[in-house]
Amino acid sequence: MEHAGHGLRTGEVAGRAGVNIQTLRYYERRGLLSEPLRSPGGHRLYPPDAVGLLVAIKAAQRLGFTLNEVAELLDSGRRRAPVGLHDRAADKLAEIDRRIADLSAVRDTLARVVAARCDSLTDCTCPDCPIPSPTA
Repeated sequence: MEHAGHGLRTGEVAGRAGVNIQTLRYYERRGLLSEPLRSPGGHRLYPPDAVGLLVAIKAAQRLGFTLNEVAELLDSGRRRAPVGLHDRAADKLAEIDRRIADLSAVRDTLARVVAARCDSLTDCTCPDCPIPSPTA
């Protein structure tokens, strides 16, 4: 519920955006959210668009963007410069593809370790051990 047309209190914003109050305050400290106005009683009063901004920040995080990257995207948008989301998303997609390839290689090696029944990292006695010997 908005208070006298001045904004939403911390708990209301956090609840509507699906984040906890500590996350809201952390984003404020990081500069992702502008410092809110204060009520005469000292309560933080956020503008209604703070909810949408929080939802967008959480969505960007789910897509793999770090908070620093989110801050850069938000800052770019605030300056009315090209946001660069398309380029950033393309870079992030390439990064995710590299990580998937790396994880696939690790998975394949682990599957070979399990199939070979390897018994030691340094002195494996299984035939055709897929782990390189430390003396090799």
